[in-house]
Amino acid sequence: MSVEGTEQRILSVLEEDAQASYAEIAERAEVSKPTVRKYIEKLEEEGVIVGYSADVDPKKLSGQSIAIVGVDVESERYVAVTPKLKNLDAIEKLYTSSGDHTLMAEVRASNGDELGRIINEGIMQVEGVSAAHPSFLQERLK
Repeated sequence: MSVEGTEQRILSVLEEDAQASYAEIAERAEVSKPTVRKYIEKLEEEGVIVGYSADVDPKKLSGQSIAIVGVDVESERYVAVTPKLKNLDAIEKLYTSSGDHTLMAEVRASNGDELGRIINEGIMQVEGVSAAHPSFLQERLK
């Protein structure tokens, strides 16, 4: 078996179930527990695995909504803007994007008014951000 194949099988199990034990991962990836431990440590050190999280169905959140906010950034200010956005507490996750927006931010808010405040008083106050386009997630389908 190739190294890439082993890594991919281990990552696939983790992406499916971030709480899987080494024994479960080993069984499902068809490798030994020491192999799982070795690869996970390597992938964490290399920054391939950047964290573990729970998938949430936004419709079932009590008093909270999840929004994806497309953030447009002036290209010459991109390097200065990204760390400032990463430091905003309201932004749960931040991604680079090759689509309509430079960045995509995951924001949790209790309602549309709170999301508006987060955008206007947080995201849009970062010098170099030119626009923010929110979309509330409504129901997880898969």
